[in-house]
Amino acid sequence: MQFDELNALSPVDGRYRSKTEGLSSYFSEYALIRYRVLVEIEYLIALSRELPQLKTALQNTSEEGLRKIYLDFSLADAQAVKKIEETTNHDVKAVEYFIKEQFDKLGLTAAKEYIHFGLTSQDINNTAFPLMLKDAMQKVYIPVLKQIHSKLQSMSQEWRDVPMLAKTHGQPASPTKLGKEFEVYVYRLEQQYQALEAVPYTGKFGGATGNFNAHHIAYPSHRWEDFANRFLSSIGLEREAYTTQISNYDHLAAIFDALCRINTILIDLSRDIWMYISMEYFKQKIKAGEVGSSAMPHKVNPIDFENAEGNLGIADALLTHLARKLPISRLQRDLTDSTVIRNIGMPLGYGLIALKSLEKGLSKLLLNRAAIDADLERNYAVVAEAIQTVLRREGYPNPYETLKALTRTGEAISRESIAGFIDGLDVSEQVKEELRQITPFSYVGIY
Repeated sequence: MQFDELNALSPVDGRYRSKTEGLSSYFSEYALIRYRVLVEIEYLIALSRELPQLKTALQNTSEEGLRKIYLDFSLADAQAVKKIEETTNHDVKAVEYFIKEQFDKLGLTAAKEYIHFGLTSQDINNTAFPLMLKDAMQKVYIPVLKQIHSKLQSMSQEWRDVPMLAKTHGQPASPTKLGKEFEVYVYRLEQQYQALEAVPYTGKFGGATGNFNAHHIAYPSHRWEDFANRFLSSIGLEREAYTTQISNYDHLAAIFDALCRINTILIDLSRDIWMYISMEYFKQKIKAGEVGSSAMPHKVNPIDFENAEGNLGIADALLTHLARKLPISRLQRDLTDSTVIRNIGMPLGYGLIALKSLEKGLSKLLLNRAAIDADLERNYAVVAEAIQTVLRREGYPNPYETLKALTRTGEAISRESIAGFIDGLDVSEQVKEELRQITPFSYVGIY
């Protein structure tokens, strides 16, 4: 059966393929093989700059010529690697043999044995995977996240002067401003994005058990630790100085934890907007031909925010497992990391689906100022906090208890009942006038 969106096992590659296909260049099997080839070639180039024998063996080609092996790496090349793997039953060794075949074609047979020189497969994997993640984050994921942030920032500015009834514990509370409530999410995302940016992308590079055993026995006077530090830096990674056969994965786990916190903030945002829509603070733009409910023609469901919440939850579950599993390995290594790390693209896939759903949902929001104003007008009791605070300032006896008695009678508190209460207070006319200026529309604090 030919693969297409209808028979894909995962919705990431099926129903939502149009939203996630940008990640395919970084997390597909083809991408993994290509990044392994990249690391092998860049390692060989770095070696050739320091080992005279290798430099001599490569004198008939240029560094650019070597880089074409991964820059021009095709789907057919990846299939050739997979064909070799059918014999080797080892994916990284298959990459090594593929590159050796390319060297034979280029007339570089004398240099072949320096391919994968002194390395174990994890030196390749533990540089390829963080490079894949770094590139996918910078070129695909972060730009969409920044678009969400920018959209929220724009909304916070547009609605900065819109007073709104706050709800604490789901109950009417001291008023706020709609723009400020969006600014909360702008601020939270900025804080956690800074934390994400602060985490370095690191790799393991040090031979079979991390000690440069093979390198040192072949060239005992060479400063291999310095070489490895320079090499990883040249491809955009920091080297983990002390490791076993595999990466410690601590920084990778920190990236996943940071993404979890960002996702959690976005889940919070999705639920809040869902509530605002249910309260009719927002309406949603209607697109001709779209159906909101299969049974109820009048409905326009907040599906974009529900979709975002659901997919962010799946992403967080995967990120949490990756962050908790990868840093744990029996002794110098076991193979559990090998099968788990292949899934690092999945939480980014679900996250990307969520981000694009959020982006779509936010673009459909229409402010319903009438509903927001009506809610404020219905809940005049929220100015009780303001009145009792001014009365405290004036030394009025038992102001909290006085306002509590007024607002808990079970009767509706209106603009008129508050005005009558103020008129009956034993305070100066100046203070009364001050209190009359307090309304749910004006009692919004400093933001």
